[in-house]
Amino acid sequence: MTAAIIDGKQIAQKLRADWKLRADRLHALGIAPGLAVVMLGDNPASQIYVRNKIKACREIGIRSEEHLLGGDSSLATVLALIDRLNADAGVHGILVQLPLPPQLAPHAVIERIAPEKDVDGLHTSNLGRLLSGHPRFLPCTPAGIMEMLKTTGLDLRGKEAVVVGRSNIVGKPVALLLLQAGATVTLCHSQTRDLAQHTRRADVLVCAVGKPQAIGGEMVKSGAVVIDVGINRSPDGKLVGDVDYGAALQRAGWITPVPGGVGPMTIAMLLCNTILSAERHAAEQGIELDA
Repeated sequence: MTAAIIDGKQIAQKLRADWKLRADRLHALGIAPGLAVVMLGDNPASQIYVRNKIKACREIGIRSEEHLLGGDSSLATVLALIDRLNADAGVHGILVQLPLPPQLAPHAVIERIAPEKDVDGLHTSNLGRLLSGHPRFLPCTPAGIMEMLKTTGLDLRGKEAVVVGRSNIVGKPVALLLLQAGATVTLCHSQTRDLAQHTRRADVLVCAVGKPQAIGGEMVKSGAVVIDVGINRSPDGKLVGDVDYGAALQRAGWITPVPGGVGPMTIAMLLCNTILSAERHAAEQGIELDA
């Protein structure tokens, strides 16, 4: 068996085309969807991510603005900037690029973002709404993963889903989304005993641990859907995922590549959330979107 490739670039391209139509409709009504990106320091990976996000915004008609702060910025400085962006009616989404410099607690910064502009979906208000089944925004990477799963045609109801990694950004939210889709979900982490025992029974395996090739091919159930969230640099400089791709390719039914899998979907869902925020803002102003 050779797995079918879940092409994140292709799926993201279609999503972006669909949401561009919605952005065009907003522009026709005099509304320019706006995203503000805040980045601190000069982390090379963050610079690449931010550049890709801004480029994607421009391509579908989202006005983007970049706010660069020094890596030694104080919490007061960062919070004051977020307060200004919260008050700016032309900004519909605020994204603070992670990771932050060590002197800044991510929780304190994210919590300052107005929940209705938290297009990353990481504010505790938005995570709480996700838990209750009434989300305002879905966290971008988990939302992208669910879109990728749709393309397989797999009915998740009753399926065994195993998520490896328990972060607030990916692991916990995607576990909730899988649960809401009817799957039976196991959430594994660094304290899990006999990880392979769990992964081998997974019809859907989501790996988000940030360790290169931590999941070997022998740990994958035959025919499973494997979603690899990890992006790691190997000793020879290549980008690799959390899964041993070559080995898993021979066992899985579907698999995401690294790169070109989950990454493009994360950006696509950020665009979707920003436009959704702009549409909600328009509706609050009494603007008829179907006009």
